[in-house]
Amino acid sequence: MNENESTRHPHIAAYLQHLAAERRLSPNTVYGYEHDLLRLVKTLEENGKSMADAGSTDVREMIVKLRKQGLSPPSVARNLSSWRGFYSFAIQRLGYTHNPSIGLKPPKFKRSLPETLSPDACTQLLDGAKSQTTDSNVLLARDYAMFELLYSSGLRVSELTGMNLLDIDLKTGEARVTGKGNKMRVVPVGRQACKAIEAWLTWRPTLLGGKDTTALFISQRGTRLCARSVELRLDRWAARSGLGQSVHPHMLRHAFASHMLQSSGDLRAVQEMLGHASISTTQIYTHLDWQHLAKVYDTAHPRAHRKK
Repeated sequence: MNENESTRHPHIAAYLQHLAAERRLSPNTVYGYEHDLLRLVKTLEENGKSMADAGSTDVREMIVKLRKQGLSPPSVARNLSSWRGFYSFAIQRLGYTHNPSIGLKPPKFKRSLPETLSPDACTQLLDGAKSQTTDSNVLLARDYAMFELLYSSGLRVSELTGMNLLDIDLKTGEARVTGKGNKMRVVPVGRQACKAIEAWLTWRPTLLGGKDTTALFISQRGTRLCARSVELRLDRWAARSGLGQSVHPHMLRHAFASHMLQSSGDLRAVQEMLGHASISTTQIYTHLDWQHLAKVYDTAHPRAHRKK
């Protein structure tokens, strides 16, 4: 929030500070809350009301207004969630007497399933590009180690780029990860990923050029890699693998989750490894699992063929 807006809306500024400092949400997430709250307060001010004065009718009318403006149901749901969170904070910290968003439901929408890859596609992606690259051995080793680790441990790209040398233990096959909200968790690292990382670590000093950096994965300049660089390298790697589709890092996280769930059926374990705060977030992968099972059933069962 800029300084002028902070001055005009100190309660919103206090909430954003709470999100950033106490809940340790990312700047992009805090910005999203800011955008949603300013949208509400602007409409309330146009109607001669403050955030503290708003009632459930005002919030309900705001939901209708957003839909008429063409905002998608998931976006309206996100706005309502932002408002609800602000009012819960305002009641606890700012002396507000009520939460006008309680009891209101967002428009219904069908939750889209995340893009993922089959086990065979992951094998082709990880192994198919190594013989097709013209990159130096050091970049080949680095990229292969990154992508094996993403798939092996279900990491977010920000978690991958944030890892330090001391965060990974190749002897035990474990890595310490800092996830959303600065929460720490320990994840397993598979045998193939350990071998790839071990190979990368033998090449890593050639990129340092005398610099002393703690980052596990570094650029050709010897600095910590950024998320965008990983995205570009992975898409380039996918093109060389002959997979025939664009691949982004989060697809490997989705693939990890769905393949683990298909094999184990242990939703709680997958939740823990992904670092999801709520199991409802992990449950989306049960739908991916069901899609897989339904496809197998329709293909294999002699009386399952459906009329077209």
